[in-house]
Amino acid sequence: MSPGVEQVLAESRVAALPALRAAVESMPYALRRIACYHFGWLDAFGSPIQAGSGKMVRSALTLLSARAVGGDPATAVPAAVAVELVHNFSLLHDDIMDGDRTRRHRGSAWSVFGVLAALLAGDALWALALRVLAGAPHADRSLPILTEALWWLMDGQSADADFPHRTEVTVAECEAMAAGKTGSIMGCACALGALLGGGSARQIAALREMGEQLGLAFQLVDDLLGIWGDPEAMGKPGGDLVNRKKSLPVVAALNSGTPAGNELAAFYRAERELTELEQVRAAELIQSAGGRDWAQTEAERRLARAVVLLAHADPQPVAAEALSLLAAHLTHRDR
Repeated sequence: MSPGVEQVLAESRVAALPALRAAVESMPYALRRIACYHFGWLDAFGSPIQAGSGKMVRSALTLLSARAVGGDPATAVPAAVAVELVHNFSLLHDDIMDGDRTRRHRGSAWSVFGVLAALLAGDALWALALRVLAGAPHADRSLPILTEALWWLMDGQSADADFPHRTEVTVAECEAMAAGKTGSIMGCACALGALLGGGSARQIAALREMGEQLGLAFQLVDDLLGIWGDPEAMGKPGGDLVNRKKSLPVVAALNSGTPAGNELAAFYRAERELTELEQVRAAELIQSAGGRDWAQTEAERRLARAVVLLAHADPQPVAAEALSLLAAHLTHRDR
């Protein structure tokens, strides 16, 4: 991560983290202790620790979007908190759906507290997001933006859960899933920041679409890291091939019409976990079938589109530079 990106994210965390912690502290105890564990503020026994709350990328997008339209980022802090809560709600549910027992180098919430407790804590986070936004200015306009993003997030999550049970999934279907699961919240983050920052309807629309495109680029890179990333750097083992997840590079390979794609399809039809050697072979087949190159090229295309949309919003120069730095980092990261 470049020093410039580190500074951008650090400044956003300083601005949003106190309000995020205050919001989470307002939760009922049983749910609060799970949420605080998930965020890295408490250990499993309820003692304070400093395990880290993640990069808080979405809250950074919110605050930078407010600044981009000429507003004071402080006015967008409630929106930054809301999108961070929604994102972490999705992480709590994701870990359960994917069977991931670790997150950020320690046990995931469901593996420590149980599935039902983690589900309820996740549900409480999105309810808290609505509560935070309802108490902020422009709630009549911001709440519909957030609830629509939640709607598409659920649609994307539903498709993601359904794909493993289907023999065929098209690239278009997989992209639509990623647009809902990842693009909707990043687009929402930018739109809410622009709204609370006083942006025009045109600026809000441009920044929202910028965030959606950036979200797709982010998901493409995330899917690549789920196959070829370093588990130590990611904070959890890469289980995409173990679970035969139909991620974007995999679906591109399966639809390639190549011998490698056909061999990969046979692996994905097997009704058992792949051995380590089979996982290595599957990764080779995805690359041979063009899935890896396609995903990398598509991520760059989405990034380029996001940069164009940022320009359409006539952003303030300093904020535009910060958003460009962050966008490039999200598309070229290694974790």
